Amino acid sequence: MWILNGLLLEVNQRSHLSLFVLVNKHKPWIESSYHGIITENTDAVLLDPPLVALDKDAPVPYAGEICGFHVQGLSAPFEAVVLNRTSGEGRLRARGPIDCERQREFTFIIQAHDCGTGPKGHAKKRSHKAVVHVQVGDVNEFSPVFGQLEYHGSVTEGKVYDSILQVQASDQDCSPQYSQICNYQITSQDTAFAIDRNGNIRNTESLSFDKKSHYKIRVTAFDCGQKRATQDTVVHIHVKPICKPGWQGWSKLVDYEPGMGGKLLFPKMHLETCAGSVSWIRTTVELETSGAGRGCDRQSYSERSLQKLCGASSGSTDLLPAPSGVFNWTATLVTDGGRDSDLTYRFDGRQAAKIPDWVVPQNLTHQFTITTWMKHGPSPGQRAEKETLLCNSDKTEMNRHHYSLYVHNCRLVFLLRTDYTQTDSFRPAEFHWKLEQICDKEWHYYIISVDFPVVTLYVDGVTFDPYLVTDDWPIHSSQIDVQLTVGACWQGGEVSKAKFTQYFRGSLSGLTIRPGKIESQKIISCLQSCKEGLDITSPESLGQRIKFHLNPAQSLVVMEGEDLEQMNAALRKVTYINSRQFPTKGARHLWISTAVQCFGEDVCISVPDIEAVVMVMQPSEPRITITGAEHLTVPASDLALGLSLFRDLHIISTVIKSDGQTNSDHRSGAFKEITHNLDYCDIMVLGEELRAGLESLELHHSALSGKHLEYANSSTGMSIYGVDSISHYTEVIRQVRYQSRQAVDSVRTFRLTCSELNGRYISDQYTLQVNILHSEEAIEHVNHVMAPPKYMQIIHPTVIESNSYSSVQKKMHLFKNLNLLKHSKRFTVIFNPFNEEELTMNNNTSIN
Repeated sequence: MWILNGLLLEVNQRSHLSLFVLVNKHKPWIESSYHGIITENTDAVLLDPPLVALDKDAPVPYAGEICGFHVQGLSAPFEAVVLNRTSGEGRLRARGPIDCERQREFTFIIQAHDCGTGPKGHAKKRSHKAVVHVQVGDVNEFSPVFGQLEYHGSVTEGKVYDSILQVQASDQDCSPQYSQICNYQITSQDTAFAIDRNGNIRNTESLSFDKKSHYKIRVTAFDCGQKRATQDTVVHIHVKPICKPGWQGWSKLVDYEPGMGGKLLFPKMHLETCAGSVSWIRTTVELETSGAGRGCDRQSYSERSLQKLCGASSGSTDLLPAPSGVFNWTATLVTDGGRDSDLTYRFDGRQAAKIPDWVVPQNLTHQFTITTWMKHGPSPGQRAEKETLLCNSDKTEMNRHHYSLYVHNCRLVFLLRTDYTQTDSFRPAEFHWKLEQICDKEWHYYIISVDFPVVTLYVDGVTFDPYLVTDDWPIHSSQIDVQLTVGACWQGGEVSKAKFTQYFRGSLSGLTIRPGKIESQKIISCLQSCKEGLDITSPESLGQRIKFHLNPAQSLVVMEGEDLEQMNAALRKVTYINSRQFPTKGARHLWISTAVQCFGEDVCISVPDIEAVVMVMQPSEPRITITGAEHLTVPASDLALGLSLFRDLHIISTVIKSDGQTNSDHRSGAFKEITHNLDYCDIMVLGEELRAGLESLELHHSALSGKHLEYANSSTGMSIYGVDSISHYTEVIRQVRYQSRQAVDSVRTFRLTCSELNGRYISDQYTLQVNILHSEEAIEHVNHVMAPPKYMQIIHPTVIESNSYSSVQKKMHLFKNLNLLKHSKRFTVIFNPFNEEELTMNNNTSIN
């Protein structure tokens, strides 16, 4: 055998070709097709069936062994390796990472080949070609991503939708398991919305535009491998109102800066008719001015001052003035409001005021006028008591009412009892009016004009005749004094103890009484008018198709027309105006009401009323400053002629406007002098009151000529009042004199304060000290006179003419600067303001 083999080997070596054919005569065999799976990002391929090549030449070395596998395919990223040459077992693997998202499966050809006839692989044979299908297994490496960062949808209020909008997310993974979105979820808490697995969002309840017009919710997504989106999407749901007829494009709050003139109230306003066909429109705009004067001069100034401003005859008496040193009977009454309403008083059925006798007008005849603002509501109880606004009754002994104004069961009654000196027969005595205004809890302006026996009532400028007039006998004349009261009636007789009775419950403002009847309707309109109101910009541009009416008080604008667009344009021209220099800050209410008519007999739309607010901002507050001499020194003998206290007085008013600073901070910014009116200045006597018959403050009536000013005088001081300019006040105050007809104390002190807008703006307190030199003290005071303190001035009586006054001042200046005076000497200064004599000293002392 070995010999045979040797022979064979030798033969083989000699004739190589013929022997090889006999040894490697079979080609390897593999399966015809394979199916494989590879997980992405790995290299191992799991094949079914396993990769195994067989060769029938086995166990012949080389010829029966498998030396390799060959993968054919241009883009196949695989290779096959032989694990065992004898068994033919192999393994398919990827040459690099496989990405399922780039390619999910591969198909290629594979062949096996044997080792041939020897170690060098000569004459190797290949198997047939087998088809390999490899699928790439997906890994859940990507999160869902929404197609939009934000979604917007809208709903109509009151409806529940199956689907408002659909959100969509996608996943870049390749397999259905990981690339499909299996669930959506709303992450916002407490929402009225739900979402299904397909991303459809619906509302779970009906929505209201008025309650909330915009919803913002967050939504996330999950793939089927439960991987959550890294970023939520935001969904905006807008609630659209059901088309309701009404005004649109208007603001509920309109800011108004003082001094800006007129401001458009509704620049973008238009009427939505919801496709309704309108044939006629009427719109009413009303500004609230019913308060006893919010925003009006009637709040800022006294009724008496307003009557002068409106041209009414003089002589009225203000029975409810702002409390001051002279007018102090209202100090205990309760004001109805804050600082800006000091002229409005609230009576609660327990308060009343006695009017001093010196205030009560004594010259009332058969013609006189009573005016007042009143706010009053129904009285409690079935039969209410009389509520007295004004009463003039016996002070003692008896209980007769000479005239009174009162409310009884929502009726206004005016009582006027004549006496036997005027008539001795039955005469009209009680005049009754029954009006809704008396008990509607709103402010109204009342004027009772008496032209006996006729009495006329004006309410807000409208004339009303009494529905009932009762007669009575005149009352007998007597020597009993009478007492005028406000807020109740004084019962001084027929009771054990005098007391107030018939208390008033309500609010009053501007209560005045004056001789003479009211002059004209124009004055009445002026007294109740405001300096603020409504206006129409360029009314001529409205055309003839829009008719409009503006009431005299400019608190009501009525427009009507047939064209909707022209009505819209007309309403956009309505403005708010306020011409006051210092308007009262705060809210002014506006009401807009609309009536429409439609074509045909269709059901016409109804336009709801709307309410807005004009907010008047805080004006720059003025600072009123009074300057002048702080000390005067004068001989007592000169006071009998009268001493001009304020001849070098100056009153100025300034405002400060600085960004970021409050109006009260006068340390920053620049001052700017302004001009405005004052309404009173009070000169108060500090210390003991002036002694009646011996001391007085004097002011000649000619000083008031051509001015809207009056004054009142008492032992405690003088009050100059009326709405007039600062310059007129300064001119008048400079003419106030202090007179003393008998020796008084060595010092008299006066304090001056001025007011604008009824104490809303008060000046600083200017104090003047008058040092009085008595004849026996002149020598003692000479050194004091010659070397006065820093702010002391030596001024002579008002009888000194201006030239003489100037001359004396020069002499006193010279006198004060004499530096050769011996302090051990005693000098007497001889004042002689009526000539140019030189100043002399006693003891024949000469000045070197």
